[in-house]
Amino acid sequence: MTIEIFDCEQGSEAWYECRRGLATASEFQTLLMSGRGGGESKTRATYMKKLAGEIITGEPMEHFSNGYTDRGHAMEDEARQMYAFAHDAEIQQIGFVRNGRKGCSPDSLVGADGGVEIKTKAPHILIDVLDKGEVPNEHMAQLQGFLWVCEREWVDLVCYWPKMPLFVKRITRDEVYIAKLMRAVDEFNEELDSLVEKVKQYGTSEAA
Repeated sequence: MTIEIFDCEQGSEAWYECRRGLATASEFQTLLMSGRGGGESKTRATYMKKLAGEIITGEPMEHFSNGYTDRGHAMEDEARQMYAFAHDAEIQQIGFVRNGRKGCSPDSLVGADGGVEIKTKAPHILIDVLDKGEVPNEHMAQLQGFLWVCEREWVDLVCYWPKMPLFVKRITRDEVYIAKLMRAVDEFNEELDSLVEKVKQYGTSEAA
């Protein structure tokens, strides 16, 4: 697949447009979910319906922001600057990466082979992460998804809160995990296509 890089501001209308109808790395964990007893996950089903709505209407799903999300974006910039200074890193901010029928919104690309994913965490949560010294499991699908979509070799997870120590942990490609993501995304997209076609057929028999 050919990688497409969109130089737009994340959260802008252009950003929402270029990711419309695509499964993105931030939701790859949702694609791996199963419901109780191994059945369908309601969260996964809802996400699929939202993307189906985007494809059918041609419009991005509704989004919102508030004081908390705005503060989170501001803290991401602080964390990015701290990381770049501490690691003497050449970072590049972009809007969105599309690779076939999947996408990713990197917090930053680093050099030719790396990247950065930033998570702001309240002090008590960050203390737990610092104490364990490991990448929280809930971020693994997004991190490996970033490496897959962006075709990069490594990504640094950066966890930040003002006045707290900066947590940095490097993750490299796990091809076994990426293969699992690939299967999950392919299966999801097949189901998404079927759902879109099913919705488009509603009312056609009566009209005929």
